[in-house]
Amino acid sequence: MNEPAASAAPGSARTQPLMSIGEVLAQLRVDFPDTTLSKLRFLEAEGLVEPQRTAAGYRKYSWDDVARLRFVLTAQRDQFLPLRVIREQLAEWDATGEPPGRSRPQLVAVGPGGEVPGREAEVESPEVRLGRAELVARSGLDESTLVELERLGVVVSDPPGWYDGDALIIARAVAGLAAYGLEPRHVRGYRSAADREVGLFAQLVAPLARQSDPAARARAAETARELVALSQQLHAALVRVGLRSTLGR
Repeated sequence: MNEPAASAAPGSARTQPLMSIGEVLAQLRVDFPDTTLSKLRFLEAEGLVEPQRTAAGYRKYSWDDVARLRFVLTAQRDQFLPLRVIREQLAEWDATGEPPGRSRPQLVAVGPGGEVPGREAEVESPEVRLGRAELVARSGLDESTLVELERLGVVVSDPPGWYDGDALIIARAVAGLAAYGLEPRHVRGYRSAADREVGLFAQLVAPLARQSDPAARARAAETARELVALSQQLHAALVRVGLRSTLGR
């Protein structure tokens, strides 16, 4: 059900024009295309934002609320921060009146393609749909390497003949590793390790994902996101520790 259009709130302390949840979603999707209504409701349920309510119960967001949401989404996307840490930073914001975005996480300019200067990895939306030729061109892989990655199950087209943003990220990473001499067969271990993690994490999020409540499904997606972020941090730290003796540190 669509909520009414935004209107000013007479007597409101904020004295700002108020927006409906649909209008806020439209604002945020420019920079965070994966954001959904369920996600916004979930963040409210977690106490990260508290929109005003009309007498009929409709949510009304101020620009301050949108700024908080932008901070939360940026912290998740760029620093993989869990909600617990973000909640602490927002509490500091409330206590000091200083937006934590001024110090952490850093808000940086991005290029027209979404690239961040000085950062190699690019954020690609899973909603991206690429043909085979475009995947090869944008990733830097050659056709024979892509064929081998598909044979190993590392890159998968879905639906057949089309590739999403994650396939592009994988292809770019493999192309980068290939520049150092790694071959597609060396990536097979990554696929096996990822499958083991999928099985483990699926047990944790499946009970929530099976519920019909949109809030529960949003919590499942958030849990999965945090598990992936923690897994990436753990993997990177273990590799760094393992290489210390080789580097003589």
